[in-house]
Amino acid sequence: MSAGPGGGRGMPSDRRVFRAPSAIVALIASAVVAVLLLGDAALRAGVAEALLLAPWVLLALWGVYVAVYVSHIRIDADGVRVHNMLRITDAGWGSVDEIELRWQVIFDLVGGGAVKSYGGPVAGRPARPGMRPGAAERRQAPAVRDLDLIREQWYQARDAGAAPAGVRRSWDVPALVALGAIAVWAVSAVLITR
Repeated sequence: MSAGPGGGRGMPSDRRVFRAPSAIVALIASAVVAVLLLGDAALRAGVAEALLLAPWVLLALWGVYVAVYVSHIRIDADGVRVHNMLRITDAGWGSVDEIELRWQVIFDLVGGGAVKSYGGPVAGRPARPGMRPGAAERRQAPAVRDLDLIREQWYQARDAGAAPAGVRRSWDVPALVALGAIAVWAVSAVLITR
């Protein structure tokens, strides 16, 4: 973990991560399918053949990880980290001008510009009215509750006098290294089979 904005000078209990629950289910289901496919290949064709097939299965699993699972919002006392696929944006709370929920959470920045989050709370369809009168008024969408938690952390930092910190953008290096390793393995598998 970095020590920059959104990176964790606060206590670990201060940190909250917002990610779609379906992302966790999709990654687990994909990992189970990958293990079953590779296990079947190892049983039917042997371990050597399974090792030649493995990079292609792992490449598909990496794609699911990047496209579905990795995008999230992480907040702590220092700021926010928006992780969108392979891009990471860290911003201190002093750099955030407004937080809004359209289809996804959008952080408007003080110097202009905005950071849209692909992961985290998303505006879904409106709640259906319940069978009992007044049930729809009492029910609050999970995205609205999550947005309230994010705004609450932002308000606390703003009230404490958070100074505008810079916005730092970086790449998801571990995911890119994993992609490079899988690509080298896949090229090696192709060369071995020729």
